Amino acid sequence: MATQHTIALAGNPNTGKSTIFNALTGSRQHVGNWPGKTVEKKEGTWLHNGTPYTIVDLPGTYSLTAYSMESARQCAVIARDFVINEQPDLVLVVVDAANLERNLYLVVQILEMGVQVVVALNMSDIAQTRGLNIDVPRLSQALGAPVVPTVASKGTGLDKLKAVLADSIPVAASA
Repeated sequence: MATQHTIALAGNPNTGKSTIFNALTGSRQHVGNWPGKTVEKKEGTWLHNGTPYTIVDLPGTYSLTAYSMESARQCAVIARDFVINEQPDLVLVVVDAANLERNLYLVVQILEMGVQVVVALNMSDIAQTRGLNIDVPRLSQALGAPVVPTVASKGTGLDKLKAVLADSIPVAASA
């Protein structure tokens, strides 16, 4: 039987996380509440080449150390605690390509936690229409993580994202 892997899905609010979550999990999802919190936790299963993956959609947050409103702090704490305590095999960070600078703050915080990361550069079409040309290989090299351009709402780049996710699970996690 194949090993079950866990992929946490993180990102700022309104980056297309839910669209990517639904594309990965289809209708095999269920919704529950985080223990003691009012923020929803979505979890689903993605089956890729016979290997099952649990996808956990973390609450949208701009930072893992939010000091602002209570609700933002809750989301930050939930996301940070999940990565620390549950130790997913990989964190897929969904970023809005049209607002890359703002989104990279969270990416860097997650990378600093020492976890395996893949970045979905979502809404790439909007970035292009605004004249933003992102050098994906250079960004990937600078981050030390795979970066996959996507337009999740149109299904663009999702096959490539799935392949990169499957290839990025650490070998030790497969043993």
